[in-house]
Amino acid sequence: MDSRTGRDEIDRPSAAAVAAVWRIESAKIVASVARIVRDVGLAEELAQDALLAALQTWPRDGIPANGGAWLMTTAKNRALDHLRQRALHARKEEELGADMAALGEDHQPDFVDALDAARQDDIGDDLLRLIFTACHPVLSTEARVALTLRLLGGLATDEIARAFLVPEPTIAQRIVRAKRSLTAAQVPFEVPRAEERAERLASVLEVIYLIFNEGYSATAGEDWMRPALCEEALRLGRILAGLVPDEAEAHGLLALMEIQASRTAARTDAQGRPVLLLDQDRSRWDQLLIRRGLAALAKAQALIAGRGVTLGNYGLQAAIAACHARARKPEDTDWPLIVALYDALAELRPSPVVELNRAVAIGMAFGPAEALPLVDELMAVPALKSYHWLPSVRGDLLLKLGRLAEAQIEFEKAAALTRNERERQLLLQRAAEAAQAPPQRH
Repeated sequence: MDSRTGRDEIDRPSAAAVAAVWRIESAKIVASVARIVRDVGLAEELAQDALLAALQTWPRDGIPANGGAWLMTTAKNRALDHLRQRALHARKEEELGADMAALGEDHQPDFVDALDAARQDDIGDDLLRLIFTACHPVLSTEARVALTLRLLGGLATDEIARAFLVPEPTIAQRIVRAKRSLTAAQVPFEVPRAEERAERLASVLEVIYLIFNEGYSATAGEDWMRPALCEEALRLGRILAGLVPDEAEAHGLLALMEIQASRTAARTDAQGRPVLLLDQDRSRWDQLLIRRGLAALAKAQALIAGRGVTLGNYGLQAAIAACHARARKPEDTDWPLIVALYDALAELRPSPVVELNRAVAIGMAFGPAEALPLVDELMAVPALKSYHWLPSVRGDLLLKLGRLAEAQIEFEKAAALTRNERERQLLLQRAAEAAQAPPQRH
């Protein structure tokens, strides 16, 4: 069809198909190409070339039966062309022959198919290499997050920028600098050796955890949650748990995210306003995600059972989330067990935020009078000076103790500290309710 309308009817479905396949397959494509060229930045460029080729070719020739394989083959062809050109430019024909021989091609015209056949079960290793490379400690945390979402999440730069409310040029610079840093530091495209793996895995888990948390409770902006980020983190967590099946903390993090994500539908009302945990309609919790989370937690517990160790940071947080997931009603929550789990978490990973959460659990288990002194001690901790949940928790405890005027002040302090508009409205509402509440008799 020659009309503009006709072309649009073809182009729009084709573009949508390319985007859908790319989101699913991009990480595998970049990982496989990186194995060939040994450079993550270059691998992404070559994969992007394949994406552009699809956008040009599919509307004309039709959507292939296996779009992922089409993209993979095209990207690998681009990689081989790059190797040939690099060798030719250097006038080193022998080097080109060595490169091809090392890759198993031996100048056969169907090299890409031969490579796929020879290494068709290597994709898991390739993805694992890509995850460890994108989350390398040589990069800043912000750079790791941006690069991971780009390479493994398949998100475009503008999507990442919108998700974190950061200008698009800022994200673009982070990604470019991250790739340059990996090249400059000569970071190898490999799974780290056993002695380095634990540290590097901790970096990978941290990045996925940060992505999920930003989606679950947005730092700033108009929306309390950004579900797309939660979904990407869950997808990455599931991939990682499958790639390192013997790592308890990978399953612990997956369990935590699955259980937390199960509450998504209940965490906001019809107007998008936050609904706190104890006020949520638990019938809206996603039982499939809860079952998946509990299964992942059981896997983590089984892995440590014979090792004489306890659950790690993410496993303990998942165990706390599981206490809420198992309670059909708020009053069924096993708060003493949650306190014990926070005790273990505070010993394993001491931090003011853990102590604040532990104080909340103590308040629920043993009463607000037990928790308030613990929170008061935290008021002097510099790290929590601008942490809006600290005055929010203190306000809640004061409200329960009938100290309404003080509670109002704390909620207003918390509202002034948050950068999330939905949270600010919730906190101001709680301040107003404290101001209007009738005095309690003792």
